Amino acid sequence: MRKLLFLLALSTMGFQSHAQESTFNANDLVFNAGIGFGTSLYSGRFYSSVLPPVSLSGEYGVQEDFIVEDLTLGVGGYLGFASSEYRTRFGNNEYGWRYNYTVIGLRGALHYPLVDKLDTYGGVMLGYNIFSSKSFGSAPTDFSPASGGLGLSMYLGGRYYFSDNLAGMAEIGWGVAYLNLGVAFKIGGSGSGSVVN
Repeated sequence: MRKLLFLLALSTMGFQSHAQESTFNANDLVFNAGIGFGTSLYSGRFYSSVLPPVSLSGEYGVQEDFIVEDLTLGVGGYLGFASSEYRTRFGNNEYGWRYNYTVIGLRGALHYPLVDKLDTYGGVMLGYNIFSSKSFGSAPTDFSPASGGLGLSMYLGGRYYFSDNLAGMAEIGWGVAYLNLGVAFKIGGSGSGSVVN
């Protein structure tokens, strides 16, 4: 993970002369709420979305000038949920299964200001995917399995601030969806530039 953070930091060094005023600083607390588009959790013509992928996340600014100037480190948590249905018919008998997916994760991101009012960032997430299903109708098998597993993923995102505290948000990467669009709300900190004790 240190190697990945170091590589992300190195990739921003080329932009150093173009840095703008930072919109994410130490002690800032930002909450995201998004709706997802495109998912690897379910696919196929018999599947339909019951609840589109939705996610909530929060991030805290830990340190400014992390590794290089104008790079800010943030850490936080992620919660995503999606639900789908597999429905089929045999004669007059309609049946299927409903699937629920919950992703819980810890995230770390590096933020670098490329454009005024735009908080651009990339990071990694260690997540746990919880899966459960339940049959309905006269399904030939009446079982309701549940499982879960760990996963490591990367993501890129941006928040464009319309005011000091309100932003539009977009992220690509793995979670409950490939693309998440939504809003972000920031509670500003002191921007001290040092690790908060």
